[in-house]
Formats: sequence, structure tokens, C-alpha cells
Amino acid sequence: MAEVIIVKNEEEAGEIYGRCVADLIKAKPDAVLGLATGSSPLAAYRALAKIVHEEHIDVSQVRGFALDEYLGLPLTHPESYHSTIHRTVVEPLGLDPTKVHVPGDVLNGAPLEDGDKIAAAGPAYDAAIEAAGGIDVQILGIGTDGHIGFNEPGSSLASGTRVKTLAEQTRIDNARFFDNDINQVPTHCITQGIGTVLKARHLVLLAFGAGKAEAIEETVEGGVSAFCPASALQLHPHATIIVDEEAASRLRHKDYYRYAFAHKPAWQCI
Repeated sequence: MAEVIIVKNEEEAGEIYGRCVADLIKAKPDAVLGLATGSSPLAAYRALAKIVHEEHIDVSQVRGFALDEYLGLPLTHPESYHSTIHRTVVEPLGLDPTKVHVPGDVLNGAPLEDGDKIAAAGPAYDAAIEAAGGIDVQILGIGTDGHIGFNEPGSSLASGTRVKTLAEQTRIDNARFFDNDINQVPTHCITQGIGTVLKARHLVLLAFGAGKAEAIEETVEGGVSAFCPASALQLHPHATIIVDEEAASRLRHKDYYRYAFAHKPAWQCI
């Protein structure tokens, strides 16, 4: 099962992730990071950037691959994930932007009707990740319906990067980034599949707030099912789930998770 760490707040979660990734980069200067957008990873990126700058860590060789991208938005749109990743990760950390990739980069706002171009983008992205040696640490958020990346309920647990239709609830949740206007939120995306995500060597999922409690319950203690795509993390040999008290509120074995983390050997990182 995944390791579950219950923290006080997003800042504490961010510090755990930041220390883990900073140590990885020190040991492997050309580490490959899996990057996610949304609000959940922001404190983690801030913590990592702080460590990188304070400890003068060389990140010039670090590579990155984002989880997903909206279809139909130009790369320059402020809410495209190309723009978001560069704003929240590349610039604060000082990464080389030519080494950080987003699934929609080659599409550059191509319309959904351009089927041949869009269909080829997914397999090409998976091939690029493989050519880079695979992802070392993949950060993940989780939707209220249990989706990771844009793999909505019903997604194949063996899926590769491909085009998906966004669920209405996901568009409602993401409308906050589009002036609270769901009509501005694209209906389709290109996303790493569950199968792609599971190939990363370490998965770190972050979730905060009572609104994520049901999804976390299904992810950690429910059955493995496409009903809750994030439950596939139970199949991964090295998955870490970091949640605050509200997100952990429906977990039945909270006391054990706290006990296990408190008694973890000092030499064993997440």
C-alpha cells in the first residue's frame, strides 16, 4: 500500500516534497521530474525553490514533463498548462525551459478537429518520457472525483497519454481559473494515462481540504477500480500520499498511518 503522511497544512507537505526532490537532484543532477498544475502542488514548488536557492543546488540539467494540457488553448494563454508550468515551476526554480515539456507543446492550440496531429501527440509524449529515462518523481493532485492528471472516472488503468473529454465536475472545479466561467474551460485535454503515471519511479500525491476526503478514502482504502483512477496508486511500489487532517478525515486507519510515519527509520526518506 501507499505510505500515507498526515500533515498540519500545505506548507508542511511542501517541505516534505521539497526536501525529497532537492536530495534527488543532488544525487542525480539530470533528474526527471513529473510536474502537475492546480493549487495542490504550489506549496511544494515554493518549498523546493527555497531549498534550491538556499543550498545553491545546480538545476541546469534537471528535466521535466507535465501531466496534461487543455486542448484548444494557445500556449501563450495564461491558463494553458504550458504557461502555468513555466510560471509556477520553471521560473521559480531556474530550470532550463528547453528541458521542460508539456503534452500540448507540439499542438500549440491545434483544434480538436485536427485528428491526425492530436492523435499522434500522445504516443510521441510517452516516447519522449521513455527516451529521457523515465520520470524519477511524479507529483500529483487529485480531483474531487478521484481523477489524477485528467484521467476521469472510467479511465483505463493501463492507459497511455491520449485525448480525454473533461467531466462536467472537473470543468466546474477548474472554472475558478477562468473567471468562474465554465464556458471558458475547454471540454477536452491531452493527459498522461494511468499506465504512463505508474511508470514513474516515485509518486507523490498531495491533497488538502474536506472536499478531497472522499476521493482520498477511495484512493487509499477503497478497492482498485477505474471508478477512482487514483486508486491505481495502490499498485505502485513507491507511492506517497500527503494529506492534511481534513483530507484524511474519512480514513479508517489514520492512527496507524501517524504511528508508522512517527516510527520511520531516520535513514528512510519518503
